[in-house]
Amino acid sequence: MARSQASFGKKENEKKRQKNKKEKEERKEERQANAKKGQTLDEMMAYVDENGNISTTPPDPSKKKEINAEDIHIGVPKQEDREQEDPIRKGTVTFFNDSKGYGFIKDSETQESVFVHANSLSGPIKEHDKVTFEVEMGQKGPNAVSVKKIEVA
Repeated sequence: MARSQASFGKKENEKKRQKNKKEKEERKEERQANAKKGQTLDEMMAYVDENGNISTTPPDPSKKKEINAEDIHIGVPKQEDREQEDPIRKGTVTFFNDSKGYGFIKDSETQESVFVHANSLSGPIKEHDKVTFEVEMGQKGPNAVSVKKIEVA
């Protein structure tokens, strides 16, 4: 007489699979029973109010604003539209090393530190001198050029 090919472990695994399959089917039927059948178009609509917030109520037509298409600018403003700032700035020398030929100037308006090289000087400067200068972008950041010491009267 031949023995059954199914061992105890195989039988247990098959029971677990059948149990899981049955539980999954029950969960599916429960979800289908509790699901809403569908929403009307009005229930699915969303509106954007005048502040850009999403709401369920339509916007008030009395708050509608007319906007001219010419007033809308997309992108970077043209060069002539921008305010031209004075290229000559004022500042104070915070550090200058004569032997190495470089230093830093602190801009009096922006409090930004700007690198200065001895080649950009029109005269000798030292620390705590008041100077005027122009800013040029160098390889490593802003550089002061046309640096002139302000004579204090």
